[in-house]
Amino acid sequence: MQNDVTILTFIINSILFGVGLAMDAFSVSLANGLSDPHMKKRRMALIAGTFCFFQIIMPLIGWICVRTVVERFSALQKFIPWIALLLLGYIGGKMLVEGIQCCKEGSTECKVSGLTFGALMVQGIATSIDALSVGFTIADLTLPFALTEALIIGVVTFGICIGGLIIGKIFGNKLAGKATILGGVILIGIGIEIFLTGILG
Repeated sequence: MQNDVTILTFIINSILFGVGLAMDAFSVSLANGLSDPHMKKRRMALIAGTFCFFQIIMPLIGWICVRTVVERFSALQKFIPWIALLLLGYIGGKMLVEGIQCCKEGSTECKVSGLTFGALMVQGIATSIDALSVGFTIADLTLPFALTEALIIGVVTFGICIGGLIIGKIFGNKLAGKATILGGVILIGIGIEIFLTGILG
């Protein structure tokens, strides 16, 4: 009975952990949906799956680092906020510029460059890089439990990101050309938020 309660607590904590870690990915998914209101379901699954993958792999990398090269990993941590700020700031700035140019041209529907595979990878890394720190919190877990927690975080992230894409698409249709500008602002805002949270602790 006690073991059942412990496992249940572990699962609930993992889900809550996943929700917390997925908020940045949700916001980026929202921005992606805003910039492409006609996005197909397959592309939505690809985007959400990418965020899911990185949210699974980053805590495991952190877990491995803590158990092997903890001192070097600790040194890397201080650069995480800067990396996220630069990556998301670049992508968001690019979207912002394209959206402003489109609105100046007076287009009713903004045609901006689509989300490339490379940009999607950058988004995945930028929104999950802080999950490396999760390696510290799960360092005392055995590999099966660490893997289970990472998988739960990934599944939660996938669901939340699909929700973000759907909401973004709905508002993207209503906002027309201004949606890309809003998406760019959101990405820049997330980058700043991750940076300030990391620097100020």
